[in-house]
Amino acid sequence: MKVKLIVDGGDMKPGPAVAQQLGPMGINLGKVIADVNTATSGFKGMKAPIEIDVDAKTKSYKIKVFSPPVAELIKKEINAEKGSGEAKVTKVGNIALERIISIAQTKMSNLLAKDLKSAVKLIVGTCVSLGVLVDSKEAKDVEKDISSGKYDHEIKHAITEPSPEKKAELSRFFAIRKAEQEKAKKALEEAKAAEEAAKAAAAAATPGAAPATPGTPAPAGTPATAPAAEKKEAAKAPEKKPAKK
Repeated sequence: MKVKLIVDGGDMKPGPAVAQQLGPMGINLGKVIADVNTATSGFKGMKAPIEIDVDAKTKSYKIKVFSPPVAELIKKEINAEKGSGEAKVTKVGNIALERIISIAQTKMSNLLAKDLKSAVKLIVGTCVSLGVLVDSKEAKDVEKDISSGKYDHEIKHAITEPSPEKKAELSRFFAIRKAEQEKAKKALEEAKAAEEAAKAAAAAATPGAAPATPGTPAPAGTPATAPAAEKKEAAKAPEKKPAKK
């Protein structure tokens, strides 16, 4: 019987999902977990798909490890826990195209790509949705550069490691970009706080003011309703009789 799971590379832990699927097979869960962690140790910090093929008769098993999803490989490269919630505005990292080529080679057999160049474009497309810069540029622009042949040399020769100088430049560029993002975010939060404070001050400046009641406004010329106190006094006043002649 084959059991498919997605585990933390090198850090699989016992849990309900594991117990429910493997427990009934009568195998040693502690040993399975230890073996899985050994098999996936190269994918630490990433989610790794695995398949455990268990022989119900002998209780023996084989572990097959698959390459993590593209998004996981990209996040690992840029040391990010998750992608951006606002990919067009907020960037979470800056990856070298050479590392994109490396990921494309790793995932080539799982991608619907006719060649390495097409695979590289697909990986860059994932960078778009994650909010990751490629070579300090918007990933969408890099897709166009790939199509135009700008990176044909790197792709043709399967260059997978950027130079130390390029790595340093990418890090420097992203540090500046990140600082700018944090500054803009702080300014936006302060503006929202100021707006809320202004609304609260305006409400406090008119104590006792009845809130507007939603509905259709009264037609023009409709007399205002007399206050309840005035109505009460009018009811108490004696009726005046005409004077006798």
